Amino acid sequence: IQTAAIVALRRQLAGLGSDRVRDGAVVVLDNATGEVLAYVGGVGLKSTAASVDGANARRQAGSTLKPHLYAQVIEHGWLTAASILDDSPVQLDTASGLYVPKNYDHSFKGPVSVRQALASSLNVPAVRTLLIDDVQQFRDRLWALGYHGLVEDGEYYGFSLALGSAEVSLVEQANAFRTFANRGRYATVHFIRGEKAEDARQIVNPAAAFIVGDILADASARTDAFGADSALRLPFWAAAKTGTSKGMRDNWCIGWSDRFTVAVWVGNLEGDSMRAVSGTSGAAPVWRDVMLALHAGNPGKPPAMPEGVEVRQVALPGTREPPRREYFMSGTAQSEMAAAPQAARRPRITSPVSGSVYALDPDIPIDRQRLAVTVSGSVAGYRLILDRKVLGDADAGGQILPRPGVHMLTLVDPGGRMIDRVRFTVR
Repeated sequence: IQTAAIVALRRQLAGLGSDRVRDGAVVVLDNATGEVLAYVGGVGLKSTAASVDGANARRQAGSTLKPHLYAQVIEHGWLTAASILDDSPVQLDTASGLYVPKNYDHSFKGPVSVRQALASSLNVPAVRTLLIDDVQQFRDRLWALGYHGLVEDGEYYGFSLALGSAEVSLVEQANAFRTFANRGRYATVHFIRGEKAEDARQIVNPAAAFIVGDILADASARTDAFGADSALRLPFWAAAKTGTSKGMRDNWCIGWSDRFTVAVWVGNLEGDSMRAVSGTSGAAPVWRDVMLALHAGNPGKPPAMPEGVEVRQVALPGTREPPRREYFMSGTAQSEMAAAPQAARRPRITSPVSGSVYALDPDIPIDRQRLAVTVSGSVAGYRLILDRKVLGDADAGGQILPRPGVHMLTLVDPGGRMIDRVRFTVR
């Protein structure tokens, strides 16, 4: 197995060429025992950092943390594999300014199901999912799964944690994904044969682990992003997730079959960007070759459906997705998923955007530089309050005569309860 991993990685790096990428690493785990069956920290070739252990070095995770996020919200019953997420532009107010996530291809798909969002690795729906979850709660889940490089609290990582801003090692990645293969039960890896195994701990709900695995094994759900016949498609059941870090510095592909978990990293150990290499063209071919070698003559089998999962035919009007059979956590199944009518949605301030900074132009009369206020939803009887002074009725909108400083605009319901608020700055 060690030789098969070395050969696959060496072949891929030689094919890509050292002018595009120089380094890579592979880890193979036995799902049942946690034994390390292959550990390739690098293969030399044209590496400029050949003494660095690529399998143990921490690198930015990219999209590979998304399965753990979706598993957490699915097990809470907050989302299902058929729930609709809005893949459209979003701006989030943070302590350091506006956070504006974008998808890998800089396009937006509109309303998409969780299945499509995860399988196609869409960024904006993942950030919206983290808003449903909680950054600290997600960070704690990652720590429980063995990602022990996340030594800061959730606030430090912020919303970008959904997109893999934290640094992780390939061994940590392999073992966290092995948890999915073992129905959500986590145990440490073993580097020494015969080492006494610790008792496994239930970290992920078995039903949620099964559903996430089914999504990551669904070739049709990822067709939009990866094509119908990508390197992730094997002639037997296997689930996989790719990831590419900021600036094209890291490529990941981690996945599992019924017996093995294979994790691959491709990049440059000195940290410089790769050229024209993505998760499916860099790490995934190595993952595929190793998986095929592991299962030669003995193809992987799909997992049995655990208790707590039910199957339902579901329609998704308003999306581009046809009706399908879907897996649900027991008690969360629906036969149709559709956008809530506008009247049922919580009213919110849509302009100004929270975190915005506006600059006054000294050449234009101040009276001509008013800011328009817009509010969405049904807001009859609601009021707008600017810096603790009533601005007017929300359904009439309004305008703000800007003054330098930091301002707070609040939307309150007829009973005086705060519904939404935005903070903006005028300079």
